[in-house]
Amino acid sequence: MSTKQNTGLFNKKLFFQAAKDSIAKLNPALLSKNPVIFIVAIGSVLTTIIVFTGIFTGSFSSFNLQIAIWLWFTVLFANFSEAIAEGRGKAQADSLRKNRTQTKARKLSGTVEISILATDLKKGDIVICETGDIIPSDGEVIEGIASVDEAAITGESAPVIRESGGDRSAVTGGTKVLSDRILIRITTEPGNTFIDRMIALVEGAKRQKTPNEIALSILLSGLSIIFLLAVVTLPAFFGYSLSASGLPMSQNLTIPVLIALLVCLIPTTIGGLLSAIGISGMDRLIQRNVIATSGRAVEAAGDVDVLLLDKTGTITLGNRMATDFIPSEGITVEELADAAQLSSLSDETPEGRSIVILAKEKFNIRGREVHQLNATFIPFTAQTRMSGVDYKSEDGKPHQIRKGSSQAIQSFILNNNGFYPQKIQETVTELARQGATPLVVAEDNRILGVIHLKDIVKGGIKQRFAELRKMGIRTVMITGDNPLTAAAIAAEAGVDDFMAEATPEDKLRRIREEQAKGHLVGMIGDGTNDAPALAQADIGIAMNSGTQAAREAGNMVDLDSNPTKLIEVVEVGKQLLMTRGALTTFSIANDVAKYFAIIPAIAITLYSGKNGIGPLSALNIMHLGSPQSAILSAVIFNAIIIILLVPLALKGVRYRPVSANTALIRNLLIFGLGGIIAPFIGIKLIDILINL
Repeated sequence: MSTKQNTGLFNKKLFFQAAKDSIAKLNPALLSKNPVIFIVAIGSVLTTIIVFTGIFTGSFSSFNLQIAIWLWFTVLFANFSEAIAEGRGKAQADSLRKNRTQTKARKLSGTVEISILATDLKKGDIVICETGDIIPSDGEVIEGIASVDEAAITGESAPVIRESGGDRSAVTGGTKVLSDRILIRITTEPGNTFIDRMIALVEGAKRQKTPNEIALSILLSGLSIIFLLAVVTLPAFFGYSLSASGLPMSQNLTIPVLIALLVCLIPTTIGGLLSAIGISGMDRLIQRNVIATSGRAVEAAGDVDVLLLDKTGTITLGNRMATDFIPSEGITVEELADAAQLSSLSDETPEGRSIVILAKEKFNIRGREVHQLNATFIPFTAQTRMSGVDYKSEDGKPHQIRKGSSQAIQSFILNNNGFYPQKIQETVTELARQGATPLVVAEDNRILGVIHLKDIVKGGIKQRFAELRKMGIRTVMITGDNPLTAAAIAAEAGVDDFMAEATPEDKLRRIREEQAKGHLVGMIGDGTNDAPALAQADIGIAMNSGTQAAREAGNMVDLDSNPTKLIEVVEVGKQLLMTRGALTTFSIANDVAKYFAIIPAIAITLYSGKNGIGPLSALNIMHLGSPQSAILSAVIFNAIIIILLVPLALKGVRYRPVSANTALIRNLLIFGLGGIIAPFIGIKLIDILINL
């Protein structure tokens, strides 16, 4: 069920389906949603009526027929651009549907297990899943732990762990249990599962217009009205000029000519591509395995100027590794390593395992039979901020080993009437200043030393943050580390600001503060404690591996559960806005150029002498062959340019991490200047071909 499908523009099946849909979209109810193209369609109908009227009255005009044909092509090409964009989404949705089967669910009714169809499950039902079972619907693991294959939704073959409690409890319908047994509480009603929402979202036809699109549609409608008024007044001006120059009124502008002029002058290019640009923005996110709940979320990503990023897993690799043992005065490094390993034997965290491995590699200290020591392992808690082991030595004397933060171990030592050396505090401070995480180890009432844990900053992350800075985006690192450690990591990673010892309430408060200053904030999270902040942020990306609460709070879901995806999402959003702005600039510049190219050409005969050429011919700088060829060339160019720009609308303008001013100047030079030059070249070439 991976969303990565062959949905390129030149996919034969997709191409022909889009061609069929282009005709279906001639439905007036659908055309009316795009005011600019609706005006073109009305003009096409009127011109067609005039052509058929001419056939029956004996005044057939091949010129009018050609105008009608190319006007219809303009409408069809505009429909095609939207249909090809929607078709890419529908192809992905069809792929998802094909992979959905009538899965059976093992529902628990009291203590009795019954087999029912997955589609009959309701929210709150409890189901059993064991090795080889397909998870029937979205839910949360409430008992047990299992390895789950999520390739159906992420395309990744590596299995993931799902367990009750914590931030890895959410499971998705359609994925497969590879080992063990879990109980799942269903959290969605039939038809509203994650896969159902994915199908609905990737189908472009269900996409709602965003506020920016609505605003741009109003602008384009306003421009169309202005050009409509300009075109409507032309017959009066031409009539006066014909009368003043003694020419017959039969040479005045006809309705087909006026319609052709109007279609060429209104912003049909961006009008025909606007919907395709929006749909393709969501499509580019889907290709990156990110599902957006709306086009509004994609656009907001492009406007984000503050990013809140968790340190662990986003900025750093996430697994802090033990790199050194630093003993206290009077303690050998072997004693410290032995105690640190003993206290970590039951610690299944990456940090705990790295301590065991480091002691084994450095001092060949092997694991021991813990039951012979009558050992009781003390798990880490957020309240105590330390873990360890209680055991008895060979003489039966009880001992306590603890490892944890400096403050927690200091309290432990003082409560046991011990002494906390100043040198240990200096070591802790120095390691924290370097960006490392120091864990202090104590036994009974004495300090044994410090374990040096280091979290590695991801390669290339500093350059990514520098690129974001060029775009005017400020990065804020969020971490539960102490301020010294946080400051060192922040400096190494190159973020603009950081929050140390941050709680969920702190995150929410920071987001509200930034928004109160007028900033748009993006955030990424996976836990239930992240849900309030994800809901408050303008862009909240929830990890697919996270809790149901987090996935429901965010307005995007990352199927790969990759915390650095937030940066890619921002880039896609900016690319969407850049593409829309660039093609709007090109379209309006096109209209201006066509105005100055066509109007002089059709006014050649006004005030003309015996040779049929008047003084206004001096304005015909393109030297178009005749008024008829000028109009026809412009209509043909107007239709062809839409289809030529479809690949750019779908692929998007190439993204570069530059400031808004730089991007604006670049767009004006490339698409503004290009939009003015292109019609002069294109219309002239078509005019030459017509006159040949």
